[in-house]
Amino acid sequence: MELHEHTIHSLEERLREGEITSLEITKAIFERIEAVEDRVHSYITLMRESAFESARQSDRRREKGETRGPLDGIPVALKDLLCTKDAPTTCGSHILENFMSPYDASVVEKLRAAGAVILGKTNMDEFAMGSSTETSYFGVTRNPWDLERIPGGSSGGSASAVAAGECIASLGSDTGGSIRQPAAHCGVVGMKPTYGRVSRYGLVAFASSLDQIGSLTKDIEDSAIILGVIAGHDKRDSTSLPEPVPDYRKFLGRGIEGWVVGIPEEYYIEGIDPEATEAVERAAEAMKELGAECREISLPHTRYGIAAYYIIGPAEASSNLARYDGIRYGLRASGRKQLIDLYRSTRAAGFGAEVKRRIMIGTYALSSGYYDAYYKKASQVRTLMKRDFDDAFGICDVILTPTTPTAAFRLGEKIDDPLRMYLSDVFTLPANLAGIPGLSLPCGFTEKGLPLGIQLLAGYFKEDKLLQAAYALEKALPRDQRRPAL
Repeated sequence: MELHEHTIHSLEERLREGEITSLEITKAIFERIEAVEDRVHSYITLMRESAFESARQSDRRREKGETRGPLDGIPVALKDLLCTKDAPTTCGSHILENFMSPYDASVVEKLRAAGAVILGKTNMDEFAMGSSTETSYFGVTRNPWDLERIPGGSSGGSASAVAAGECIASLGSDTGGSIRQPAAHCGVVGMKPTYGRVSRYGLVAFASSLDQIGSLTKDIEDSAIILGVIAGHDKRDSTSLPEPVPDYRKFLGRGIEGWVVGIPEEYYIEGIDPEATEAVERAAEAMKELGAECREISLPHTRYGIAAYYIIGPAEASSNLARYDGIRYGLRASGRKQLIDLYRSTRAAGFGAEVKRRIMIGTYALSSGYYDAYYKKASQVRTLMKRDFDDAFGICDVILTPTTPTAAFRLGEKIDDPLRMYLSDVFTLPANLAGIPGLSLPCGFTEKGLPLGIQLLAGYFKEDKLLQAAYALEKALPRDQRRPAL
């Protein structure tokens, strides 16, 4: 096995035994990037010089017996909406093309403190608005399993980088499925923690009540490792909650005998690919063999999720993106004497079509005379969806669903049809509206050799149970050694 194919925990062991150095791992990853990046386009910015210096520092610490933990010396990548003071933070947008943050995001601080080697910033849908990583100002990212297909989005660069071996693990953000959906399409593990579990300080906001930072990894143990590093209360984020952070690795391997697994009937919708349904059935059978009971449940307000999400999300985006005015930072249109002309010209030139679409939808939903009919009503539906999950977790330990209705679709197939594109997140966005944790786990391939994912959901701050179930399922499912043929 080549170094770029390893997991965090396997490299952790080799580093501990002195078989390899962080510098050697980092060099191997950059060699892999040089070999495949021109075809995949996972990155917007590479941080080669600082990455090598971090690797050298990690090796020096290890020589002195001062290792900082399982991430020390491990090369990771960051979605390009996490602020970094030593590299641009573009959000995949022209309007922030040259923006340099004066500080690091909270999760970036934690990664650095843990000794992680930060390789660079990954490509994404502009301001995280998209499901295919086709709306980035810096060009499309391709799926390593089929270069003519999308990697998913908006964290498509983070998912494709892990799948292609261009990093060992990565961070992304999930507003309506933006970690879990690309994870499913790229055949990796994607986890969205409970809203408030991980600080959003330094995350450039799309929809503040929905956004959550999480990981994309090669397996469940790596997911547990990263969550243990980035989780925790942060007084700089008013939505960060002071919940204790357990050692998530201790829950791996405990089994799920006697658990109840809920399978919601509402997730079997018209248009779902039979192969996606079969993946869930395979997972359900595996969980039964592990001693769990699979029970059909109902989440009756799921059917309104898309409508509620695409009012709440754009409404919050309309508010959050008002700060990009050409005055304080970012792109500034030249030759404008009137302030209103400067605003208009800057935003017209700086934002792409999808961002403009969502700003207009959100502004309309918040406007006088329409707020009650749209935003208020969507918020009420959101409350009903939360109650559905509360009721479900009163009888279930975890919930099992498809992650996506289909495997990865072709580049350009849905980019001009917003409604079809929005439906890509139909199974993932309810977790964001409710604020619960969710995880996508690889579960086989289609006949065409494209990865399929299944989704597990758990109650508020039950990431320990979520990882416990996912680890048990990962070990029970048939192992497929296929890798992208780049």
